[in-house]
Amino acid sequence: MSQTVDRALSILPLLAEGPADLGQVAGRLDVHKSTALRLLRTLHEHGLVYRQSDQRYRLGARLFALAQEAMENLDVREIAHAHLVRLNEKCGHTVHLAVYEENEVLYIDKVESRYPVRMYSRIGKPVALTVAAVAKLLLADLPEHERRVLAEKLDYPMYTSRSTPHATAFLQELAKVREQGWATDLGGHEESINCVAAPIRGADGRVVAAMSVSAPNVVVTADELLTLLPLVRRTADAISGEYSGRTPVKDIPA
Repeated sequence: MSQTVDRALSILPLLAEGPADLGQVAGRLDVHKSTALRLLRTLHEHGLVYRQSDQRYRLGARLFALAQEAMENLDVREIAHAHLVRLNEKCGHTVHLAVYEENEVLYIDKVESRYPVRMYSRIGKPVALTVAAVAKLLLADLPEHERRVLAEKLDYPMYTSRSTPHATAFLQELAKVREQGWATDLGGHEESINCVAAPIRGADGRVVAAMSVSAPNVVVTADELLTLLPLVRRTADAISGEYSGRTPVKDIPA
């Protein structure tokens, strides 16, 4: 990334904290005021920042419009949400929806568990690629060459004794997931948390998102959670049906 673009983009999180004057922006970027002013003017021209009457700058309306447009274009989230809520009502556990973007797997929706003990996770947060069930599903759908290249680039932190230790094991796991059409994380990221996941597919059969149900051991055991896999897969199939344009599924079978 060029230094100019990097500096310009660095202004946005600063202004997200609240309006700032030219001196504050220059100080945060560690640049001369003339440089900061030039960057602010460019952002202003594109509607990304706005100059107030008190000469301070704040985020511009165009930025919020772009963010809204981006969220609206995540059609899979809009289609999936009602299904995720119904699944949560049936099982009571945390339900996630995730997508693969820019070499990261990100949560784009979450329905909280109804139990007192809950998972710490949030929308927009990247997941642990080498252990998360949703990540395995999304990465398993990549062409073989891409999977191998990615696997060799990744680090393999041992979050627990059940974490994936190296690229060879990871590729074997992805091959297994690709064949069976579902994935698990049974204590691979956190000893006390288990997860089962299923893919959401587009009209071409490719995986466009992955959804999961997660729960701590103090609520259900791993074996008990695995009994929910058929329900999770039916939910994913229902979402896939709507997303791909097939006849919408009105309800999720019990």
